[in-house]
Amino acid sequence: MTEGQAPQPWQDPAVPVPERVRLLLAAMTVEEKVAQLGSRWVGNDMQDSGDEAPSTDPEETLNVAPMQDVFAASGTVPLSEASRNGLGHLTRVYGSVPMTVEEGAAEIIRQQRVVLGNSRLGIPAIVHEECLTGFTSFGATVYPAAIAWGATFDPELVERMAASIGRDMAALGIHQGLSPVLDVVRDYRWGRVEETIGEDPYLVALLGAGYVRGLQSAGVLATLKHFAGYSASRGARNHGPVSMGRRELLDVILPTFETAIREGGAASVMNSYSDVDGVPAGADPWLLTEVLREQWGFTGTVVSDYWAVPFLATMHRIADTMDDAGLQALAAGIDVELPDTLGFGEGLIGKVPEELIDRAAGRLLTQKIELGLLDPDWTPEGSVANAGQVDLDSPANRALAREMADKSVILLDPGSSLPLDPELRKVAVVGPAAADPRTFMGCYAFPNHVLPRYPGVGLGIAVPTAVDALRQELAADVVHQPGCAVTGDDRSGFAAAVEAARNADVCIAMVGDLAGLFGHGTSGEGCDADELRLPGVQAELLEELLNTGTPVVVVVVSGRPYALGEVAGRAAALVQAFMPGEEGASAIAGVLTGRVQPGAKLPVQIPKTPGGQPGTYLQPVLGAENSGVSNLDPTPLFPFGHGRSYTTFEVDDLRISEARVPTDGEFTVTVRVRNTGERAGDEVVQLYLRDVIAQVTRPVKQLTGFARVPLEPGEAKDVRFHVHTDRTAFTARDLRRIVEPGELEIMVGTSAGDLPCRGSVTLTGAIRETGRNRVLLTPVEVEKA
Repeated sequence: MTEGQAPQPWQDPAVPVPERVRLLLAAMTVEEKVAQLGSRWVGNDMQDSGDEAPSTDPEETLNVAPMQDVFAASGTVPLSEASRNGLGHLTRVYGSVPMTVEEGAAEIIRQQRVVLGNSRLGIPAIVHEECLTGFTSFGATVYPAAIAWGATFDPELVERMAASIGRDMAALGIHQGLSPVLDVVRDYRWGRVEETIGEDPYLVALLGAGYVRGLQSAGVLATLKHFAGYSASRGARNHGPVSMGRRELLDVILPTFETAIREGGAASVMNSYSDVDGVPAGADPWLLTEVLREQWGFTGTVVSDYWAVPFLATMHRIADTMDDAGLQALAAGIDVELPDTLGFGEGLIGKVPEELIDRAAGRLLTQKIELGLLDPDWTPEGSVANAGQVDLDSPANRALAREMADKSVILLDPGSSLPLDPELRKVAVVGPAAADPRTFMGCYAFPNHVLPRYPGVGLGIAVPTAVDALRQELAADVVHQPGCAVTGDDRSGFAAAVEAARNADVCIAMVGDLAGLFGHGTSGEGCDADELRLPGVQAELLEELLNTGTPVVVVVVSGRPYALGEVAGRAAALVQAFMPGEEGASAIAGVLTGRVQPGAKLPVQIPKTPGGQPGTYLQPVLGAENSGVSNLDPTPLFPFGHGRSYTTFEVDDLRISEARVPTDGEFTVTVRVRNTGERAGDEVVQLYLRDVIAQVTRPVKQLTGFARVPLEPGEAKDVRFHVHTDRTAFTARDLRRIVEPGELEIMVGTSAGDLPCRGSVTLTGAIRETGRNRVLLTPVEVEKA
């Protein structure tokens, strides 16, 4: 409805939402319904810098989405033409070019006014943006990468972070965020490991659901991605085919999404680019309709990943035209095509049953109504009325970013040198991550995501370097030499770095990644690795530093785990920081000096060797144990869940409530955790289960519950896990999810490799098939012992 007209019945907030949707669909032409299924990315025709069009040379083009340059070069229609019958989404108004909050708000108003003015019914568009490491916009807080969230083992903290991100976005007229990534890591070489929360489905599920709750508490719709299988691509190649059976998909990949929908209330899902066993996710009705909607009861929208619909024709080659690609995607269950309309255009009309169009349009209109966009008093100006009051990098945001960073830096091994001696006189800080703040940020942080197109703009936020932070923390003389870059084979800086180390009391070597996109980084989307050796010549630099005789503290700042077998035992200490964000320097310096008590845990394993690396810890016997049938040892250097502290903890006094439990019952597992050291600290108590004998191969252990427990020196607490037998369910040979009678081994400790408390429970009775409402969580109680 255009302004000045009388309100329509579908605008009345007193009318139930389903009825408003029905009335609105009845008032729309089929062309207007189809228009709701599309989107427009005005920023896709942005320029690199200056006045020249972006280069189409892949060595020069700095894309922020796959093949962005190709689609931009092929020509896109103006927004006024794209929205002549209405429009579903506006794509990345703030997140495509560096602009101020005021400029972005003005652009929101402009684009929404075009949409309203060029559609008969005046239906606004949903505005979506990226928000994986914070709001992907110029000047916005850059929080730690998602793999660092996993290291916190703290769902409540992730929820608070997401709520803060959501409040900023909502105030700027943004309705939907394309996050969180719920892909479970299957191969560490994949470039997007940094965007994931880790390699365990339960850890990913709990933290992912926390993110969803936080973002949506601010009124911004969360979008789960990438549904599903993307992280298991063959050879860890981005968009590569996924050779995975349905059982592994059901047991390892899908539970994270199910939990975020059922426990977090996620409003949107984004399809994966990959095919699983030859069927692209974007054209798979089993995945997008049967599982997602019929089995799980999902009622939100499915949006396509950027250009996933045309990729059905151009990449997967299961369609011969864009219209055919759109037909297949719509029939499978995709509701909205992002970031531009190519397959969901008017070519669908007459080629698909109108009820399919109504199905998708109705889902999107439901969300627009629930967001208030179709209320009679909604205006584009009103949607950004508070934008001028928003500080995208406020002190509160930075304090939260620092808390996240502090809780995400993992002390792998304090060795002989940590915490650093306050009496040190000279400290050498070397390595490419020591003075480049971009190494602290993921590929979806605006400074690494968009600003490489604009080299003169700066970072837009203050990001201290590790050298700066250490100079503030230490009384010692801090000398810096980079030694080498993250990439390349330039060794000309080795001599100065080695000399600095040789003349110091201790050397801090900071090595790792620089995130980028599509080959313009060592980590990130399209930046896959063929092995797990540190990029460039960094491993050689470490070798020379270790040979100086000076104690070397190795700090790895990366988006994926790298093999450290050649360093372990020779380094004076080992620290892992997974892209800790704009406050990462303070967190790293704090852990090194002891000001910050480390309590983070590995969300992925650290391998020993760069080739023939172990898969993730979720393996059956022949994949996880050095059984002698192969000369390759899969044992990691540091196991999943590992992380040290500057105090010590003891986990003991295992109590299991029942020795025998029916297959439809539950039991409790209780342990006591005590701080046996002299400093306060947090320990993450972890419960693992093992199905001893089953009709299919099962993991030798699998995380089933965890709790982060703060303890004062000498303090002890009881941690009690409530385990429903649904938590032992798996996909049987006939693909039913069942609870099977038999023995369960119970293991509790502080990592997958440190499980001192062991017992067993026997499940009794008949095989039971779990239903749609199966229990997904393991509640935990912590009380004073």
